[in-house]
Amino acid sequence: MNAITAYARLQALRVPVVTTSDAAAALGQSAFAASKTLVRLAVAGLVTPVRRGTWWLGRDLDPLRLPGFLTAPLPSYLSLHTALHVRGLIEQVPVVVYAVSLARTQRIVAGGTSFSIHHTAPEIFGGFDELPSGVLLATAEKALFDFAYLSGGRSRLFTSLPEVELPRGFRKRSIERWIDRIPSQRGKTLTRKKIEALLARATR
Repeated sequence: MNAITAYARLQALRVPVVTTSDAAAALGQSAFAASKTLVRLAVAGLVTPVRRGTWWLGRDLDPLRLPGFLTAPLPSYLSLHTALHVRGLIEQVPVVVYAVSLARTQRIVAGGTSFSIHHTAPEIFGGFDELPSGVLLATAEKALFDFAYLSGGRSRLFTSLPEVELPRGFRKRSIERWIDRIPSQRGKTLTRKKIEALLARATR
């Protein structure tokens, strides 16, 4: 099978990322043969290696679309510092991509980018939009909530933020609804206190 035919079959899957096993099924090849095919496609500039066994279809890899594929089958969405920056609440550009997930907390390096994945309870997973690019991005309110919620954990990543500027239309009531969904009373109390401290220092 030539490279053009193989690439066309992979594109027919209509996903930006494939695993070697996905490619093997689509191409009707063994995993070993599919891996060799993908390497040939990468040399030709048609696919980009993300990490071992995972490939981006095309050469313009978008790291903001990767978290859900890196934690599959469990879902993820961009949040915390990354979403706060994209939504305009903080100016500082994070050096890693932050995501919230039902998967375990972990640090992943893929496609030349570092990802900081943080586990959250199913009851408070959500609060994101799907952008036209396919990126799943937390709303401004949910990104701030996620930061406050995770600040009660052991990680020192969520102790403070640079100056926060609340965007027009920011809805504090939306955060209150997420706080109500926190399973533990202690978690509710700690998160509410952190939110109040963040909002007290925020500008509009």
